[in-house]
Amino acid sequence: MAFGFTIVVLGIILLLSDCYIAFGVLNDSAWWWKVLVFIPGTIYLTINWWRFSGGKINQWTMNFAIRSTLIVFFSTLIFTIVSVLGWCLGWANPILWTIFNWIALGCCGIWLMAVLYGIFIGWKKVTVEKISLNFSDLPSKFKGYKIVHLSDFHIGTYSTSPITVSEIVEKVNSLNSDLIVFTGDLVNTSSEEIIPFINELRSLKAKDGVISVLGNHDYCLYRSYTPPDSPQKELEKVINLEKSAGWKLLLNESIQIERGGERMAIIGVENAGGKSFTDRADLQKAMKGLTKDEFKILLSHDPSHWRREILSATNIDLTLSGHTHGMQFKIGRFSPAKWAYKEWGGIYSEGARKLVVNTGTGGNVAFRLGVYPQILEITLTNS
Repeated sequence: MAFGFTIVVLGIILLLSDCYIAFGVLNDSAWWWKVLVFIPGTIYLTINWWRFSGGKINQWTMNFAIRSTLIVFFSTLIFTIVSVLGWCLGWANPILWTIFNWIALGCCGIWLMAVLYGIFIGWKKVTVEKISLNFSDLPSKFKGYKIVHLSDFHIGTYSTSPITVSEIVEKVNSLNSDLIVFTGDLVNTSSEEIIPFINELRSLKAKDGVISVLGNHDYCLYRSYTPPDSPQKELEKVINLEKSAGWKLLLNESIQIERGGERMAIIGVENAGGKSFTDRADLQKAMKGLTKDEFKILLSHDPSHWRREILSATNIDLTLSGHTHGMQFKIGRFSPAKWAYKEWGGIYSEGARKLVVNTGTGGNVAFRLGVYPQILEITLTNS
């Protein structure tokens, strides 16, 4: 229902834009120019409607839907907005409309080049970001402790670029970290996505191993099932594959890391999606047995969990999250992710307590612009 409504809205906007271009901008042109204007939008809407209405929501569908929206819908919209502005100004001086139409065409060209960069290069442009976090209550033996934070692999997306996964593993291992943590969404829809990459995932190395939690996609709810298959069975496969890769998956539980007689607790909850996504987090269960004065790091996929429960109900020092992907689009410091999440990427503080949001080591669509696949190296200090 939501998709059908979206298609109708996009269709109406596209139709109005195409009519404006065909019968306004190109009014004096040959009839076949007018017909050509409507062809991209018609193909775009027809294929998206056919794929989604038939329940064929797979990686091809998602890639086509997002990429075609960026190319067809937004290009048309950008041209129309700039041209209409010129048309309005043209009442004062008609030449302005012609000038603005050329400007609109130039804007579309720049937009298309940026989008094509995101489609062919951006989503494979792996970046390493190093940050240092200071905590006065960090045990002295953990000063300089290095954590590599990965999140949102959505590893099935890399099926068309498996070499990128190898590059990620190589870059992570070159950091020689004390611990690797993964904050959920290993897959898009199915455990089968993991199988071609199991050896690469098994190759991730750190002194204290790899610790992970589940994200909303790991519950494999975004697909259709026929009995005897079910989301629960698919989830069990995801869990078993993570374990076979040598990862320590925390399901509302904690683990202790020790250095020279001092300890630090790593807590992991299942996805805390609130009302919007799967919510199976049990923070109190995960913290059971931990003392008040222990230094605590929480792995929780959804960063909105931080304000919703963590700050008010716990004394957890550091929370590591993912989920937002930075909407896989950022220009300068702006990302539309800020409209959906108060904390969507980077470091956030409330007093001495901190949240770090990884904007994704992968993505559920093969496109990224301005916010690229991210490997975070976090060094803990107590200076």
